[in-house]
Amino acid sequence: MKFTLSWLKDHLDTEVSLEEMERVLSLIGLEVEDITDPAEALGAFTVARVVEARPHPNADRLRVCDVEIAPGKPTVEVVCGAPNAKTGLIGVFAPLGTYIPGTGITLEKRPVRGVESNGMLLSERELELSDDHDGIIELGQDLAGRVGERFIDVTGRNDPVIEIGITPNRPDCTGVRGIARDLAAAGLGTLKPMPELKHAVEGAAACPVNIELRFDDAAKDACPVFAGRHVAGVANGPAPAWVQQRLRAIGLRPISALVDITNYISMDLGRPLHVYDADKLKGTIHARLGEAGETFDGLDGKSHEVTSEMCVIADESGVLGFGGILGGESTGCTPETTNVLIECAYFDPIRTAATGRTAQIQSDARYRFERGVDPELVVPGLDIATDMVLKLCGGTPSKACIAGEPPAGRKTVAFDFARVAKLTGMDVPAETSRNILTKLGFGVGQGNGKVDVETPPWRPDIDGAADLVEEVIRIVGLDQVPSVALPRDGDTVQAVMTDLQLRVRRGRRVLAGRGLVEAITWSFIQRGEATLFGGGQDDLELANPISTEMSSMRPSLLPGLLTAAQRNRNRGFADTALFEIGQAYSGDDETGQHTHASGVRIGTAAFASRGRNWDGAAESVDLFDVKQDVLALLDAIGIDPDTVQVSRDAPAWYHPGRSAVLQRGPKLRLATFGELHPSVLSALDVDGPVVGFEIDLSAIPPAKRKSPQRPEFAVNDLNAVHRDFAFVVAADVAAGDIMRAARNADKKLVTGTTVFDVFSGESVGANRKSVAIEVTLQPQGATFTDEDIEAVSNKIVAAVQKATGAELRS
Repeated sequence: MKFTLSWLKDHLDTEVSLEEMERVLSLIGLEVEDITDPAEALGAFTVARVVEARPHPNADRLRVCDVEIAPGKPTVEVVCGAPNAKTGLIGVFAPLGTYIPGTGITLEKRPVRGVESNGMLLSERELELSDDHDGIIELGQDLAGRVGERFIDVTGRNDPVIEIGITPNRPDCTGVRGIARDLAAAGLGTLKPMPELKHAVEGAAACPVNIELRFDDAAKDACPVFAGRHVAGVANGPAPAWVQQRLRAIGLRPISALVDITNYISMDLGRPLHVYDADKLKGTIHARLGEAGETFDGLDGKSHEVTSEMCVIADESGVLGFGGILGGESTGCTPETTNVLIECAYFDPIRTAATGRTAQIQSDARYRFERGVDPELVVPGLDIATDMVLKLCGGTPSKACIAGEPPAGRKTVAFDFARVAKLTGMDVPAETSRNILTKLGFGVGQGNGKVDVETPPWRPDIDGAADLVEEVIRIVGLDQVPSVALPRDGDTVQAVMTDLQLRVRRGRRVLAGRGLVEAITWSFIQRGEATLFGGGQDDLELANPISTEMSSMRPSLLPGLLTAAQRNRNRGFADTALFEIGQAYSGDDETGQHTHASGVRIGTAAFASRGRNWDGAAESVDLFDVKQDVLALLDAIGIDPDTVQVSRDAPAWYHPGRSAVLQRGPKLRLATFGELHPSVLSALDVDGPVVGFEIDLSAIPPAKRKSPQRPEFAVNDLNAVHRDFAFVVAADVAAGDIMRAARNADKKLVTGTTVFDVFSGESVGANRKSVAIEVTLQPQGATFTDEDIEAVSNKIVAAVQKATGAELRS
């Protein structure tokens, strides 16, 4: 919402500074987004008189002007190329060193075809007042006595423009008067009374245009009241300069006096209106619901289709426009218009918003009607518009023609002044609360305890006592609300973060530490993609998706990560590792939302954590890389990797035989990982191979509460010993079973196991394989002797043989 300071002062009697006004506006909830002061850009330009204009000695199209820039001071010589430069012209002068906003240059003294120019006479485009640059500005001889004064002071352009942000619940502040009302309540001045115009504009004859409402009972709320008045014999020329100036200042383009009047009142009072060329109307003008197949050409230059849910204004020839949103071109006013019908109506906010969204129309009228305009301002608004038309365009008015009645705009709220202190902690005297509410337009009953408060019709957002408390406290000042610490029941500090929040935080740290980059992808994906990953149910489809490619809630984070990784690969990043921690969905209730930690790796394993590799050659990432990611994350959130079992029953979007599931028992699945299935990658247009993982953090049981006593920090100063073992086992024996048996052989001394080779061939027998593992032995208290190493080695071999039937390979 934009307005000028002088416009505000039409409604508010105040002398406060612009800085104080900016401060108070933000404090009472009307946040100031910008203030533009024309003095900053145009303050250096002054009124000047051309004493003499003579031809340039060296150029046919240039003139040398002797310019008077201040009374009693010598004239300055200015070279000017404008065709209208002449003796006696009153124009706008820019001295040397001045920045010209329209051209972006700073004036310097330099010769022009051999004659030095000591300044510049300006056009409107050079001052960014318009696009006119055919000649320099001619102010008129009536300003000859004001030579030397600032241009903005002489022409009334020294008017700061204030822009504030309006929240959707404040329709009263979509007009300058509503803003003035708030400032008056905050003590920054006195609100001026509204003029009483009803009897001054009422004509003697009846309105020659009949107005009707044609709704059934189910839709009568679409337009409960439609008022109009005919004005004959108007002259629709340009609006006065002061109207055009204010409209331009807030970003509106002046069109004609009639149209500018409706725009002006809309911004001034928050009351949209419309004017029709009455000679173009056919029969009765009426409000009704549209019919499928109807169309009209709007004033925006576009053709619009009508549906049966839209409120339209029509005559006997068809639809003229959308009620409360946009008028039609067929009945628009032109310079030739001499008879007009002024419309002032009330339209349902919800239907107006729905129509505007369907028709994809943004207009100032829609902006106000969908928030809720004052229903009691229908007839007064019509009178104000008529009065302005008569003053600026002339004409003879008819009596008002009113169809329907305005809806009830006032409510009664039971209010206890003591609730202000109860809800805010501020001790505001009842009389102060009463004065604030009264200045804001509320009707407050007698007494300083419990009273009935009647809401004004321009405040549809007020529903209960808490809303009244908010009104009082924002005017008193939210900066006055004391900061009070919450009471503490004891000295014990309770945990602030839940188990799930801790897992998310630790998960991010661990995965980032392993070289994966965090990504944030959309929670909505194509239904086909969702189906690939176990989703795509009807209850997870969006009712109003952003696009057809984002129509379904994601059942997994992997689709978004896979497409993001492919985009990186397409841009030359061959090795990519991404992770995301976010929400995945299996149903539309609260139990169907899960917090997942997922990641993908593409490229070579050079950037992944790899153990021993016999040939040292670069390899593509595989499931063991993401397995290490998963185990590291599980370890960080309190799951001992040695206690999990590996299952090959991975979901269908993983490659069979190159994927696995980590679980605790048959029911608790902790994680899935492996290579993504080629058909899934093909459907997503992703180049393989790609490995990924997914952990449902919200399905993991809460960690056992540990003792607050921290364990003793111990560092072993003895070097670890590494021993290799090669076991020949049946081909179906899992390497994990061998490693688990080796770890359990001596949990105190065996601190790590790693598989570094798997071999099968004739030398080990049919349906047999050789699995080589590296075991890390950590001495405790004393260095290992050969006998110690031999003893623990024998225990490892025996444990593996017992668990898997293995034989030590010779």
